Amino acid sequence: MVCPLCQRRKARRECPALGRSICSVCCGTKRLVEINCPDTCVHLSAARANPPAAVRRQQEADLTLLLPTISTLTERQHQLFFLFQSVITRHRPEGFTRLADADVAEAAGSVAATLETAAKGVIYEHQAQSTVAQKLAGELRAIVEEIRKGGAVVYDHEAATTLRAIEQGARTVAATGEAQDTYLSLIGRLLQVNRAASDEQPSSPTPGSIILP
Repeated sequence: MVCPLCQRRKARRECPALGRSICSVCCGTKRLVEINCPDTCVHLSAARANPPAAVRRQQEADLTLLLPTISTLTERQHQLFFLFQSVITRHRPEGFTRLADADVAEAAGSVAATLETAAKGVIYEHQAQSTVAQKLAGELRAIVEEIRKGGAVVYDHEAATTLRAIEQGARTVAATGEAQDTYLSLIGRLLQVNRAASDEQPSSPTPGSIILP
C-alpha cells in the first residue's frame, strides 16, 4: 500500500493519530508537525528516547544553517519566532498550489516592512507579490493582532525583527541550492524538537514573556 501522505513510498508504519499506515519518512518528518501524534505512539516514544545518529547529524546541520539568522533574537522574539513558524507550517494554500520558501520569505518580509513603517508612525501596508505570499502574510498579521487582543504587548519593532529573521532564513536555505531540502522542512524538524523539549520541561512564564495563544 502506498503512503497516503507522500503518495510515493510504501506505507509500513501504523499511525495511531491518522488511523492508517504511512511510510517511515513521513512518520519521521511530519511527526508533531503535520501529524498530532499521541504520547502513546511507539514511534514517537522511540524517537524521543534514542534519536538515531542520522537525526542528530540532521539537527546539527539545521542549527548550523539557521543559527546565524536567530542568534541575536531576544527571548521574547524567540517566542514570536516559534509562533510565526507554527502559523507558516499550518498554512495551506488554496487549490493545488504549494507553499514554497520564496513565498515564506516574501510574506515575512512584507509584514516586517509594514511593522517597521508603523514603528515610525506611518500606517502603510506593504503587499507581497504572489497570491500565496499575500494569504500567508494575512495570517501572520492576524496572529499578531490576536496576541494583542489577548492583552499581551507586542512591539512593532520586535515582531518586525523576528519576521526579518524568518525572511533571511528562508532565503539562506534557498541559496544553498540543496533541492532535496527546504526551509519549510527544516523548520518542521525544528518545531518537532522544540515541542518535545517543551513537553519534557514544562516551566512557568518568566517576567516579560509573551503568553502565546
